[in-house]
Amino acid sequence: MGGLSIWHWLIVIAVVAVLFGGKGKLSSVMGDFAKGIKSFKQGMKDEDADAAAPPPAQVAPSAVPPTITATAGERPAHDRT
Repeated sequence: MGGLSIWHWLIVIAVVAVLFGGKGKLSSVMGDFAKGIKSFKQGMKDEDADAAAPPPAQVAPSAVPPTITATAGERPAHDRT
């Protein structure tokens, strides 16, 4: 009952490998995590700013020039001969 099984040793080895592994794996993981949090906060701030901004001005319908469209029985002008 007092000994460590193979599973205990595997967990200990995995934790040691993550903490003291080459190239500072733990620091790079935590750095990536921090960048993700900063990006999330920035996205939330941008979303709030977009919601608070007034909608863009709309053009009045009378200011839009009328368009010429062909009726159902009429051919376009470039097809008339």
